[in-house]
Amino acid sequence: MRVRSAFLAAMLASILWVFCAAAAVAEPLLREDIAPHIVPPMSLGDRISDTGVWQLLNSGGAEAGFVFETEPMAPLPGFSGAPINLLVVLDLDGRFIDVKLLSHNEPIFVSGLGQAAFHKFFEQYRGHSITDSLVVGTPYGSGTDGSALVYLDGVTKATASVRIAHESVLAATLQVAREKMNGIATGPPAYPDPAHDEALGWQDLVDQGIARRLTVTNAEVDAAFAGTLWEDDDPDARDYPDETYLDLWVVDLGPPAVGRAVLSDDSLAELRQFMSISAMDEPVLVIETARHGLITEDFVRNTAPDLISAEQGGFPVAFRDADLSIELHADVPEEIRDGTALILRTDRRLGFDPTADWILQIKALREHGMFQPQIGAATFELPYSAPERFFARAEVVKPSPPWVDALRNRVTDLAVLGVFLAGLTVLLVRAQTSLASHPQFTPIRLGILAFMTVFVGWWGQGQLSIATVLAVLRTGVDGGSFAFLLYDPFSLMVWAAAILGFVLWGRGFFCGWLCPFGALQEFANHLGRLLRVPQITPSPVWDARLKWLKYAVLAGLVVVAFTAPARLDKAIEVEPFKTAITTFFIREWYYVAYAAGLLLLSMVLFKGFCRYLCPLGAVMAIGGQIRGRDWIARRAACGSPCQLCRVKCSYGAIAKTGEIQYSECFQCLDCVSIHEDKARCVPLVLAARGRGIHKVAAE
Repeated sequence: MRVRSAFLAAMLASILWVFCAAAAVAEPLLREDIAPHIVPPMSLGDRISDTGVWQLLNSGGAEAGFVFETEPMAPLPGFSGAPINLLVVLDLDGRFIDVKLLSHNEPIFVSGLGQAAFHKFFEQYRGHSITDSLVVGTPYGSGTDGSALVYLDGVTKATASVRIAHESVLAATLQVAREKMNGIATGPPAYPDPAHDEALGWQDLVDQGIARRLTVTNAEVDAAFAGTLWEDDDPDARDYPDETYLDLWVVDLGPPAVGRAVLSDDSLAELRQFMSISAMDEPVLVIETARHGLITEDFVRNTAPDLISAEQGGFPVAFRDADLSIELHADVPEEIRDGTALILRTDRRLGFDPTADWILQIKALREHGMFQPQIGAATFELPYSAPERFFARAEVVKPSPPWVDALRNRVTDLAVLGVFLAGLTVLLVRAQTSLASHPQFTPIRLGILAFMTVFVGWWGQGQLSIATVLAVLRTGVDGGSFAFLLYDPFSLMVWAAAILGFVLWGRGFFCGWLCPFGALQEFANHLGRLLRVPQITPSPVWDARLKWLKYAVLAGLVVVAFTAPARLDKAIEVEPFKTAITTFFIREWYYVAYAAGLLLLSMVLFKGFCRYLCPLGAVMAIGGQIRGRDWIARRAACGSPCQLCRVKCSYGAIAKTGEIQYSECFQCLDCVSIHEDKARCVPLVLAARGRGIHKVAAE
């Protein structure tokens, strides 16, 4: 027993050493790896960050967005322990052009459901913006199609993996947005509040800074061109330096009270009709009353003005002409009403916030030469922002954390599972002996195992796997987040019960009661005995040797996890759980044949896989070393000379000395029932007859 405990401790230390020695940081892919994923006419530009962010170029070679992987910036571990790496193509407005799956080792997709469903999930991102509240799942409670949340359809039986991938996309994308796209709004834009109204006149607008003015004299424009080729190309500026070259007014017409103070009734009606159609556009009035003129003769209505531009937060604001007729209110001074006016518009969804500071830029042009003249430009700026009181903002709907959504989506299943696990735990703690001695113990036990198989396994997808163990160990070594465990609360509850079982009973609680595939093997053996199929019982020597195989399998998986991680998903198939439980035998024939073969083997060799091959069983045996008590009662006569319990133990978990080898005990309670049965326990039978067992042995 001491040798076995020492080996298990050494095994655990070796596993941790391998993980520490093999930990590595993912490096961004090279150009030749990423470029083939960019669809023409777009192309891959220069790499602009150490974390693997690249420029996206349009057909003209201009920057059109960003291309990046998720793994270098958001290496969230999946259920294999390895991150899910995706390629995200984002335009300059913060909209997803494409999201593609590059690599992953999620067991459910690699050799379970197939890759197609995983690839198809990422197609849903196209056209959505980083300002959208994207969540995986379906509307909960009162949610409807009109919800502010945007729901992405998950993948049945793989919701946890899909949520991890979604979190990877969002984490990496928001990091790029913060670092490279400061002008992109990360929340809903402000919009004119239709409920706000107040009486305003033109002078009120001027006094409150709602109507802002920029004046530039001829002398100032001359100074802007001084020392250039065009410094003498404006005789009027030279001859009349004190006269005004540019007299510019800017007013945001979005707020109803402001529009009413500036425009005539007819123009106001036309503006309101325009805003009812283009509800996300912000209208801005610009008026020029001097000799600049606002536009050139080449200007085309309903396009971007050739002399006017704007920026906010260091990023350009896409203004274009609204093509509206303009007649100003009679309250506006006549000299302003006689000026040149345009109503420009920009889409607030592209990140423009009318209440934040932005800058209107206007160019002054000069020509040098008669034939094919050279054009020079000087830019003048007018800062502007509209008062906050005129605007409202949509309430930011913050998506619930993924683990909260996971809990909500499975609240009924979790309640049923919680009641079941609590009841079973209390039953085994408080009434274990009574249960084992019950005349209907076998039907009761088989009923519990049937519930585990059908509800916990096939319905709830709560079959635990060595894949989770490897992922947890690797995440711990890499210093990553264990949040991925929360994405599958159903399995997490089973894990919690199994770990509690380590303390109370060792490995037996999980392996004997909570493992769906273990339950299937037990059913198979009962069927074999019912059909009178000859049973295989390895000799004690071979039984002891075969039990070490599961530790060798576990060690092999650890080595594969860090020497050939791309093959880990195949190596994990030593567990038949995915075939028999997760996919309900709907897989490739060779996986089905393997799982079915193990069940057939169980008809003649009692739970052979569990006892000899299961790497998860090896982990449970190691975890069971923290067991706090010897929960199986023994008598002095147990093992010397009585051997009945050892002979009846189907798991070979009782030594000749009568000592229980808890690392091999599956908590079947057979020995407990014998220990309390006055008709079967030899010491009790002899005591009832008035004879001691040692006396009988001597005779």
